[in-house]
Amino acid sequence: MNEKIGALVKTSLVDFPGTVCTAVFLKHCSLRCPYCYNAQLVTGKDDAGLSTMEEIKAHLLKRRKILDALTVSGGEPLLNRHTEQIISFAKSLGYKVKLDTNGTLPALLKKITENPQTRPDFLAMDIKTSPKKYRSLLNARNLTDRTDYETVLKESVEILKTYPPEKTEFRTVLVPTLIQEEDIKNIAALLPENARWEFANFLPGNCLEPLYNALPPYTPAETEKLVALAKKLIPGAELR
Repeated sequence: MNEKIGALVKTSLVDFPGTVCTAVFLKHCSLRCPYCYNAQLVTGKDDAGLSTMEEIKAHLLKRRKILDALTVSGGEPLLNRHTEQIISFAKSLGYKVKLDTNGTLPALLKKITENPQTRPDFLAMDIKTSPKKYRSLLNARNLTDRTDYETVLKESVEILKTYPPEKTEFRTVLVPTLIQEEDIKNIAALLPENARWEFANFLPGNCLEPLYNALPPYTPAETEKLVALAKKLIPGAELR
């Protein structure tokens, strides 16, 4: 009852395209991206400022006549045992639901999208880098993992393709160590040609790996060049 499960953002203008929403960022993740700024959720070591399920439900009940959408993010929400309950509860109140995922858990994504009670109205998938680089994003305890990341990412992309293109987006952060021209090409090869591919600048300062706080972001010219390459391959690519 009193378990702190995630961070509640009561009103957000940026987490659901074209919609003012409530957002819930849930604990737990399958990756350990060095540039991640949600370390509290990824590691699960600090519950300060986080909310319980009952607090999240109470907020959704209170705002149901004011807001019409909920974004469920993380961490990786597909790993959180409360995700299905949150989505089904929100949908029962009439909320549209957007789910953010990193695409590494296609079986869980399929399960949640095939159930009418938990099927999100909008899916967003983060693609971090080339599939062959994903092992560098694992927790040290998981380095024996033998997942074929190209296969699992493709499986998740196929699930997003069951939605109308305007109800999905793919997202990539322009981290200099992870995104170079070859990575742009490798990621584009995974995506449908009509994909909406959103890029964000890397912003050091609160990274899971402290060394990344000293990593210079791409210059505007470098950023423009990478996004232009992406746009040549996927016309819906753009910088947020």
